[in-house]
Amino acid sequence: MSKTLRAMAIVLLVASCGGGADPSAPRQLDDACTILKERPEYYKAFRAAERRWGVPVHVQMATIHQESKFVADARTPFKYALGVIPMGRQSSAFGYSQALDATWEEYVKANGKHRAQRDRIEDASDFMGWYMTLTRDRNGVALHDARNQYLAYHEGHTGFSRQTYNSKAWLVGVAGKVDARAQMYEQQIAGCRLSRW
Repeated sequence: MSKTLRAMAIVLLVASCGGGADPSAPRQLDDACTILKERPEYYKAFRAAERRWGVPVHVQMATIHQESKFVADARTPFKYALGVIPMGRQSSAFGYSQALDATWEEYVKANGKHRAQRDRIEDASDFMGWYMTLTRDRNGVALHDARNQYLAYHEGHTGFSRQTYNSKAWLVGVAGKVDARAQMYEQQIAGCRLSRW
């Protein structure tokens, strides 16, 4: 084996071992117990955010499902001019929580989390807890109210207070789905043997 091939083999081996989180989604997105068994680091992150901010695990999970389907490096699609010329992404949203650049920077500054990354579940769930707590404080939305928390998450605090979602029937429908999924996850989690994880 030549030196070049040997070097390439070593690089591929190191890359395959990886040091970061798996960016792919869990397999069974409709089963909270399966998700948490497959990715115990998720449960640890969700519980830490719940303890710090008070946002229930099932509300975090339902919102992340809607935003990124649990894909660590999720991004918005590209915009195209004339249907063929790429013009950049639809927004700066990135990661599990699909936090926008400016909102993420606000979170980092407010919490002193300068090493936080949107594609790390512990940081994404902490961001979500922080944002939803602000929604409660600014807009009076209970932390367990997945529907209205999602509307505020999507529209921003000012947009939510102006009820901009009322002109977006599709968004109101999505918020209803988030709420239904949160309720489903809550029931499933109640039956999980979480102490094993």
